[in-house]
Amino acid sequence: MRIPKHIGIIPDGNRRWAQQRGMEKQDGYTFGLDPGVEALRLAQQYGVEEVTYYGFTTDNCRRPRPQVHAFQKACLDAVERIGRCGGELLVVGNDRSPDFPQPLGRYRTRTRVGDGNIKVNFLVNYGWEWDVEPLMQPHGRRQIVQGLRSHDVSRIDLVIRWGGMRRLSGFLPVQSVYADFYVVDELWPDFSPDQFHAAIDWYSRQDVTRGG
Repeated sequence: MRIPKHIGIIPDGNRRWAQQRGMEKQDGYTFGLDPGVEALRLAQQYGVEEVTYYGFTTDNCRRPRPQVHAFQKACLDAVERIGRCGGELLVVGNDRSPDFPQPLGRYRTRTRVGDGNIKVNFLVNYGWEWDVEPLMQPHGRRQIVQGLRSHDVSRIDLVIRWGGMRRLSGFLPVQSVYADFYVVDELWPDFSPDQFHAAIDWYSRQDVTRGG
């Protein structure tokens, strides 16, 4: 079976999941923590070398403050929990903004935690314009001329998005340029191992040409 070296995870549907159960929208983020750990353990079992989680974007910070505070806390908790699994952690995002959880600043460079051999990246307060901003030419000409702020994140082979939406939502557009895209209709808090297994099986049957 052909296994992706790098998987990107878009854990969408937390708010919808909460609303369906009569909760406030922000209450759903807590229920997305265990799925994140479980997905990482499955990736490790398959021998995946790198996993990137979409935490929250700069655009997400326009939501009501209770929701912003909830997903900020969820990112803090997620990094702590996943850190216990071992590996190398890296947090990528605009850390100069007040919306960036400052305790995560220690992971702005790749940091080993435990004995695991997998690389784990979190996009926290991330935006593609922030990623390429220092690389744009003057006078508003948006043309990338050299590296990225996310340059320590490798090219992605497979993006898995929960929640049924068919879009990247700004998820590392350069690294995802040749990624296969698999959509899970179930919401992220309803994560199950079968969904992950199905994504890997689907990926293994794709014809990879990368333009060739």
